[in-house]
Amino acid sequence: MTDIVAGVAVPDSAMARAATELVRETEDDLLYHHSRRVFFWGALTGERRGLRFDPELLYVGAMFHDMGLTGAYASPDLRFEVDGANAARDFLASYGVGEREVEDVWTAIALHTTPGVPEHMRPTIALVTAGVEMDVLGLAYHDFSHAQRDHVCACHPRGDHFKEGIIDAFARGTIGKPATTFGNVKADVLALKDPTYRRVNFCSLILASDWRS
Repeated sequence: MTDIVAGVAVPDSAMARAATELVRETEDDLLYHHSRRVFFWGALTGERRGLRFDPELLYVGAMFHDMGLTGAYASPDLRFEVDGANAARDFLASYGVGEREVEDVWTAIALHTTPGVPEHMRPTIALVTAGVEMDVLGLAYHDFSHAQRDHVCACHPRGDHFKEGIIDAFARGTIGKPATTFGNVKADVLALKDPTYRRVNFCSLILASDWRS
């Protein structure tokens, strides 16, 4: 049976069902429900903007976007976004998805914490980030109706402490590889959660390079 939430149908293909099962088995409740909400916010944003997008690709992008925060898919030295993107790429390839479509999902996940860039790219890429920004930052919150927000969150609850919980999840996924936070928003997470963390300064790197001038 197809799930329909806030007027958005969850893709009911074998691939989408497998993605749901894999993510449900891998992520905890907080990340799983967050990932599902990201899909609905992204799809609703696409409808509101009149974008043509593939719901199945958007769904896989949304569901895999935080898989790099889990022990099953985290690498020792890559950004968690890249770990999630790589997991999605392998998953899609196993279903024979085309190279361009795989690249879109990979890019959507890899760039979902890089504000100001994905919104100018193809719909799958733009809408994964739009969904993440709505769920984590509340961006465009008032562009969704009360009914849409209430229905999505009734089906996939935020709980009482989602804000703190998602920050903690980001911290757990990056604290062991702090170098991966250079130049991205997760530096703010470790600055808050890890008293031993020291930011790398971009200008200091320039000035300390081996170039004479």
